[in-house]
Amino acid sequence: MSGTSNLLNWILWMPILGVLGILVIPKAKAGVVRLWSLANTFITLGLTVKLWMGFDNALSGMQDAFTIKMPWIKQFHINYHLAVDGISMPMIILTSLLFFLCVLCSWKISKQVRGYYALLLFLQSAVYGVFLSMDFFLFYVYWEVMLIPMFFLIGIWGGENREYAAVKFFLYTFFGSILMLVGMIALYHATGGEADSFSLLALREHADKFIGMNVSLFGFDVPFDKLFFVFMFIGFAIKVPVFPFHTWLPHAHVQAPTAISVILAGVLLKMGTYGFLRIAFPIFPGATVYFSECIAVLGLINIIYGAFCAMAQTDVKKLIAYSSVSHMGFVMLGMAAMTSQGLNGAVLQMFNHGTSTAMMFLLIGILYERSHHRWIVRPDGSKGFGGLYTQLPVYSIVFIIAMFASMGLPGLSGFISEALIFLGIYSKYTTMTVIALLGLLIGAAYLLWMFKRMFFGEVVEECKSYEDMNAREIFYMTPLCVAVIVFGIWPSPILNIMKGSVNSLVVLLAKYQ
Repeated sequence: MSGTSNLLNWILWMPILGVLGILVIPKAKAGVVRLWSLANTFITLGLTVKLWMGFDNALSGMQDAFTIKMPWIKQFHINYHLAVDGISMPMIILTSLLFFLCVLCSWKISKQVRGYYALLLFLQSAVYGVFLSMDFFLFYVYWEVMLIPMFFLIGIWGGENREYAAVKFFLYTFFGSILMLVGMIALYHATGGEADSFSLLALREHADKFIGMNVSLFGFDVPFDKLFFVFMFIGFAIKVPVFPFHTWLPHAHVQAPTAISVILAGVLLKMGTYGFLRIAFPIFPGATVYFSECIAVLGLINIIYGAFCAMAQTDVKKLIAYSSVSHMGFVMLGMAAMTSQGLNGAVLQMFNHGTSTAMMFLLIGILYERSHHRWIVRPDGSKGFGGLYTQLPVYSIVFIIAMFASMGLPGLSGFISEALIFLGIYSKYTTMTVIALLGLLIGAAYLLWMFKRMFFGEVVEECKSYEDMNAREIFYMTPLCVAVIVFGIWPSPILNIMKGSVNSLVVLLAKYQ
């Protein structure tokens, strides 16, 4: 089965063509490597826009016109199956935009330029593979392959403790992948190894079969669906990251170069919540409903705990890293609601957080290029930054937009998604909704306190030498500024894409409530 278009193939493999091109460019031609990578990601962004223009919002399932399916390992019914729907489409758009902007923000990278850009493009292709794969085996391959470029991008181009951060990131994610692998094997045998045993769409149709099935584990009979839902949940929760699997994130963010922090927060964290929506929830709907309150509690812990941790930070990059833990908690709450408003809000929050947090990390990277530190308050108690508003007026205005978008101010993108989440969860978990609202207040407090210490007050002496944003920096910040404002005022373009697919998942889960 294949659609009439090879567009998904082009989107998936274009970054690999970019990698092959980089390999034949002479080592001394660093400028050519940068331009080649920029052109490659720009073409991929253009292909994504073409996909968006051809996307049929009326369809709740996969877009048949773009679906690609062909045998890969025939004897085990493993297929090369690519497809896109309303849940994956916003993630594809986000991925294409952020990788293009990350090539621009990495322009001053001088260490092993060919290796850096080759790994960045390789990572882009692996991320596309995760969002486009409709065969579980293919999904798992891309999920694992993604670890390779991330490990080296953090471990080679990161900060002083980059090796520790890279190893911790790898081990945490690999542990989750092992649990996911066990679940995938169990599903294969539970379906009898028949045709489409690895098909995510077919496994969704087998959901009733897994309910009431038991599996023997250490001599005990355990409900099949609940056990392997937990395995899948932990595998994806590590990537989100959900408390208590979050401890790798601050280290990875602080040590990673700016572009990798942007990709990590803007795209890779969303792979975890995407995994819930694509695999765990539709394949194990009964277990999803059974554990929904636990999911909501973990989301609430993320919100409050992440916000308090952010407030305690004196490193501005670590502060934003913990803010991501908090904001992803809202996504978890929306998914736990299992209502149309809640799940639409969760998917929209995945997209909106990707744009707002990318802005924050890009802005911190711009400041780091001038200061070579990220201290709000230095270890000796002195101020790291102060009076930036008078020294860097353009930078300050862009920072304010990003900060308010992250805060969820009405008129900016974060507000719409968070409002939908609260609308969706209030009737089911009223007490948790009230407590989660306090998380918004704490979030506003740590962001405003950070802004006050860095941008107001007396100008710190070394800040007087900082230059405002240059043309390249303004260029790559502009699309994100436009996105958080436009989708804050008019979110319909993204909501219209996702509503059909999200609502079909709501209907599926409603059968088991």
